[in-house]
Amino acid sequence: MPQSLAQILVHLVFSTKNREMLLADDIRDDLHAYIGGIVDNQKGTLLKAGSVADHIHLLIALARTCAPSDLVQEIKTGSSKWLKTKGTRYTNFHWQGGYGIFSISPSHRPALEDYIATQAEHHRVVTFQEEYRRLLEKYEIQFDERYVWD
Repeated sequence: MPQSLAQILVHLVFSTKNREMLLADDIRDDLHAYIGGIVDNQKGTLLKAGSVADHIHLLIALARTCAPSDLVQEIKTGSSKWLKTKGTRYTNFHWQGGYGIFSISPSHRPALEDYIATQAEHHRVVTFQEEYRRLLEKYEIQFDERYVWD
């Protein structure tokens, strides 16, 4: 077959360093758009983004030629540098060192898009840590609690 084709959908989740409540409402849309540009530069597509003060969820169609870890590094490095230019509130901004990235079926895409879109409501009752533990359990990822948080 002469053509290489792929559909790789991933749900990417990571928080601010120490889950600091730094992502203000007035910056979120611009942050999501900026990250969309980073993903586009890596030949992927940002399908949905949602965030609250201490973390972000991204639904990405990953390019078949891009390693997930490379994409995450580009997103976190680029958006962190960009945020630092947005005022003194972000001067010392950092994302957490780790991340969660989960493959999803195209048939689950609508439900995930709804989930990402309702992050603010969801996090009125569930902390990021509770949510992240549930995601790790859902995707059957074994983890050591001592090394999940930074």
